[in-house]
Formats: sequence, structure tokens, C-alpha cells
Amino acid sequence: MQLFTCPFCGPRDETEFQFATEAGKTRPEPAAEVSAERWAKYLYMKDNPKGPTREIWLHVTCGEFFALERDTVSHAVTGSMALGSDL
Repeated sequence: MQLFTCPFCGPRDETEFQFATEAGKTRPEPAAEVSAERWAKYLYMKDNPKGPTREIWLHVTCGEFFALERDTVSHAVTGSMALGSDL
């Protein structure tokens, strides 16, 4: 079992969380001019970095999205913060 820390509720079991997206990923605009290939890449292609990464997660229990910093190799969670807060 791994513990993730929700910035609103505190440490909780990982089963209460759901991955949302990579942090910093920007939606292509203007939407009407974006090609199907570019939309598919935005929606389905992930970087899958090895090592430290920053991601957006949802705490399903409270319904809040937040940024989580973790290492994809060691599974160590190094930080979590509300969206819009400074890191």
C-alpha cells in the first residue's frame, strides 16, 4: 500500500486517487483549427518519464484536483500541492 497526501485531506491510501494528466500539458488551441492527429496526440500520448515527475491527480473522495510530485522509479512521493499554489 502506498500513501498519497491530498493537500486538502492529508495522507490517504492510493486507492482513493486517480491519475488525471501530466502537469504542464497544454490544450492545443484554437480547437477548430487543430488537426485530428494533434488532438489524438494531446489526448492519448504520454511522456512516461523515468525518475522525478510532476502530475495532476484527483482525490476521488473529496473531488479535488492537485499536483503530485513523485519518482516513477522509486515510487517515492516528494510533494503535493493545491493547483495554483507555489511549489
